[in-house]
Amino acid sequence: MEQKDFYTLLRFFKVMGHKSRLKIVGILASRECSVEELATLLELREPTVSHHLAKLKEIGLVTMRAEGNTHLYHLDSEALQAMNKEVFTPEKMASLTNGVETEAWKRKVLTSFLDGERLKEIPASRKKRLVILEWLANRFEMGMSYPESAVNEIIKSHHPDSATLRRELIGHKLLQRENGIYWRLPEASGVSLDSPQHF
Repeated sequence: MEQKDFYTLLRFFKVMGHKSRLKIVGILASRECSVEELATLLELREPTVSHHLAKLKEIGLVTMRAEGNTHLYHLDSEALQAMNKEVFTPEKMASLTNGVETEAWKRKVLTSFLDGERLKEIPASRKKRLVILEWLANRFEMGMSYPESAVNEIIKSHHPDSATLRRELIGHKLLQRENGIYWRLPEASGVSLDSPQHF
């Protein structure tokens, strides 16, 4: 995410992280209101409402028009939609992790459950077990076919319970089986983690 978008998002959440401002946005989404009306509806003092409106105007969510001596405020739905399209996309949200070591948790799991190339135990947690299974799937070469005896031998070199781990690898679609022959599926190839001694 670009620095500009990052700070836009940060400022948006800082401004919106207040219940009175959220309520103001909710009211203004359905109708125009003056400061006096909002103050009455929210049971707040008018200067407090004016302060909240100023913050909402800063991020472009609220606009004002004069009607005689009265200032009427309403939600700028177009600005909200534009922000949604430009900043609140899944891709932009995912890019918030730039600079974050996203593999650190997986490395921690592997360090906890592996002793060299040996699996100390099968994790009870489904999420941690999947990290181990992805690591184990990478012990199989892409494009190679393995009879069940070879699959068991590879798994047993890491943990004695080959039956459970073999079923789990199939169940999580990390290995495919047909007529007693197994092969590794592409989904497993995205895991680049290796055993802890390489970290």
